[in-house]
Amino acid sequence: MFTVPEAQQRLLPELYPLLQSRYRILQAVQLMQPIGRRTLADSLKMTEREIRKETDILREQGLLDSQKSGMVCTDDGEIVIEKLRAIVYEWSGLTQLAKKLEQHFGIERVVVVPGDYNEDDTILTLLGKEAALQFMSSAFDGQVVAVTGGKSVASLAQFLHPGDIQRDITFVAARGGIGHEMQMQANTLVATFAMQMETQYRTLFLPEHLSEQAYQAMLTEPMVTEMMAFYDQADCVIHGIGSAEEMAIRRNSSPEDLRILEDKGAVSEAFGYYFNAEGEIVHRIRTIGIQLEQVQNSQQVIAVAAGKQKVNAMLSYFKVAPKQTIFITDEAAAKAIAANLSSIENNHLK
Repeated sequence: MFTVPEAQQRLLPELYPLLQSRYRILQAVQLMQPIGRRTLADSLKMTEREIRKETDILREQGLLDSQKSGMVCTDDGEIVIEKLRAIVYEWSGLTQLAKKLEQHFGIERVVVVPGDYNEDDTILTLLGKEAALQFMSSAFDGQVVAVTGGKSVASLAQFLHPGDIQRDITFVAARGGIGHEMQMQANTLVATFAMQMETQYRTLFLPEHLSEQAYQAMLTEPMVTEMMAFYDQADCVIHGIGSAEEMAIRRNSSPEDLRILEDKGAVSEAFGYYFNAEGEIVHRIRTIGIQLEQVQNSQQVIAVAAGKQKVNAMLSYFKVAPKQTIFITDEAAAKAIAANLSSIENNHLK
């Protein structure tokens, strides 16, 4: 039996590419408004002529409006985006793709957004929107939310807003400082998230990587014991997934440390733990931050990661990811993961 979208696609196969193209343009304007034609064309890798033709049609339909500062999405445009979201995801195969990854990884939910993070600047924003929707839909009063750093996690910020009942949420930095990008640090993000939702936060102003002596000394500090108590109480954890080499470089690891990780077959990193391709812990840094067992004990885990270059890291980490994880990624990465899984299955059948 066909679903309604499948039946429509079989009858009018030429309709979907046009629907997808206009939907993506309208969605991009919504995410980056106000925006000019040239910027939109560059972002979507389309010609200005194509953008002009399609945005003129969307404007005639009352879905876009032109202002001095650029194009904006109208209220009707916002409604159309939400109404067509399910059918666009269904027609493009994203719904089925997400289900396949859910079943293989054995996690609560996978959300796949259309597009390629490496080719389209708006994909990161779209990831943030989806992740924020997942979080906001289940947020509750008194919730403790541990947040790591990174671009993927930072993408949620603009989509968080005060809720009707969840006014007593506490955002806590899941780790100390790492690297040099202050805007992407966990401490910065919890402050930003709390400001967006008009609630409270706790920071951890310590370097993430400590010597054994410093680590033991810090464990008894009141600030650290308070944070560890918050980690024990964490109801939700929002985090990214890094490749082992990428995260080691961000931590300014020495060439010797990089060699050790390579020798041990480290592929992915999360929460200061390095995992090999089989999901086994092969290295762990001394860090004051949320621990893997505390993540496992939380009610909800939201993982945000995209890009085909992270596929091996994703495959590695999801061998040990908590079952209560909601994973948000992009279409290109999801298809690459699915292709990898199919290849493994075919090899086993030989």
